[in-house]
Amino acid sequence: MKNQLEQLKDNFLTAVKDVTDPEKLEALRVEYLGRKGKLAGVMKQLPDLAADMRKEAGILANEVKLGIEEAFVQAQKSVKDLEGASRREADWLDVTAPGEAPVLGSLHLVTEAMEDFADIFGQLGFVRVRHPEVDWDWYAFESLNLPKTHPARDEWETFFIADGDEVQTGELGKVVLTPHTSNGQVREMERGRMPIRMLNMNRNYRRQSDVSHSPMFHQFEGLVVDENVTVAQLKGTVDYFVKQYFGEDRKTRLRPYHFRFTEPSFELDITCNQCEGKGVLPSGVSCRLCKQGWLELGGAGMVHPNVLKAGGLDPEKYTGFAFGWGVERTMMMKAGLNIADIRLLYRNDLRFLKQF
Repeated sequence: MKNQLEQLKDNFLTAVKDVTDPEKLEALRVEYLGRKGKLAGVMKQLPDLAADMRKEAGILANEVKLGIEEAFVQAQKSVKDLEGASRREADWLDVTAPGEAPVLGSLHLVTEAMEDFADIFGQLGFVRVRHPEVDWDWYAFESLNLPKTHPARDEWETFFIADGDEVQTGELGKVVLTPHTSNGQVREMERGRMPIRMLNMNRNYRRQSDVSHSPMFHQFEGLVVDENVTVAQLKGTVDYFVKQYFGEDRKTRLRPYHFRFTEPSFELDITCNQCEGKGVLPSGVSCRLCKQGWLELGGAGMVHPNVLKAGGLDPEKYTGFAFGWGVERTMMMKAGLNIADIRLLYRNDLRFLKQF
């Protein structure tokens, strides 16, 4: 038994020298000193010894146990020191080395444009609001003087997603993904806060996809309602925006048009930045971009009396003007941007986005 105990200690001391992993070290301790370990197995022979030999074997067994425990503690300390050294080496930082600039993102072009629009119109007292992008047919069409037979209310133009319910004010109709930000006009009037000077920017949805259309896009809607509002004020407002956003050299014109929710209605045109509104380039060649000196920006007009009535206002007392343009379309017309396809804005291609 004496030889077994001494051999047990020698085996542990040999095995523990090569251990550098804390988990393996703990497994070695359990193997030798555990309740079912090798030392416990040898000690089971103790009752079979004579009385005089039993005492001597017990003393030796305690010495072997203490020797193994001491060797374990020393090995444990060595493993921790080794781990600490490795960690310090891995975490070491040379404070004299030049730093590496972190990769920074940036605002999307559309987000930047919307912030620019809000800032420009904010200087004229327009308050930015937010109206639903999922709305009732009533606010998207009916209240805006569009009859049920209007082509815009066809399912091939608009995303209808659910049937509506009847309320005290009448039938709201189906639920739609708003095809324009004009759904905010009557909602803003219903708030009863006069006068109104609203700027509503939001996502819109239409069943169109080509170089100038996307199924999801953004619009900004301006609405002014007060007593004695005139076309001259509309012209002054859009002139101010165009000069602030596109440049002082750009001019505007209001071209007669027809919209169901405005009367009179206009298309807003701005002078072409390529030919400076002349229709001919300095080389004498006709401008391929505009062909005649003007580019169409968007629609505008005086709020139709029926829309004022739908919003609970007296058209004999109040008048107003409204304008609504695509954010992406307006941004793409800015000089020097040269984006030929609106769909590029939403392809999440970093090679494209990092250019701006």
